[in-house]
Amino acid sequence: MARRCLLEIPPVTPRHIHRASIRWTGNLGRGTRDYLGYSRNHTIQVPGRPAILATSSLSPQSDPSRYNPDDLLVAALSSCHMLWYLHLCSEAGVTVTAYDDDSEGILEHSPDGSGRFIGATLRPRVTITDGSLETAIRLHEEAHRKCYLANSVNFPVKCEPSVQLESANRSTEGTSSGRLLPER
Repeated sequence: MARRCLLEIPPVTPRHIHRASIRWTGNLGRGTRDYLGYSRNHTIQVPGRPAILATSSLSPQSDPSRYNPDDLLVAALSSCHMLWYLHLCSEAGVTVTAYDDDSEGILEHSPDGSGRFIGATLRPRVTITDGSLETAIRLHEEAHRKCYLANSVNFPVKCEPSVQLESANRSTEGTSSGRLLPER
């Protein structure tokens, strides 16, 4: 009698591949022959999108009018949280009419010149016209848990949300600040 071999195939987890190209544009004619002799300017290109003009954050050869990787990391954490939050609110019947976040990241420098982020804090300020303040605050907790980027970094990300309920005639009916959410 023939034996059957049954293979158990694990479920495939959906994955997305993100691509970016970096091009250094800071060769001032002598390459990297000396530390102050080249610019830190570069472009970040993602297929099908406009280029991002970028530079270093800490060099005297940086261009302060360009984004730097440190700024982009903090902005990416904030953006990811906001997008999850808006999605969750739309599903829960909470109508968001305004969203602002003044986030910050703390970069610690080591004596050898290296460094690392030791934390980031998101401070979203949200205005809603429909739904409860309690639900709107609770959804920040869920967005915080779902944020891909906050789940991927090796430093704590805090979220200190505030939500304002505004009626159709623009008078404020109530404001609530969320408790400090658990770090991710």
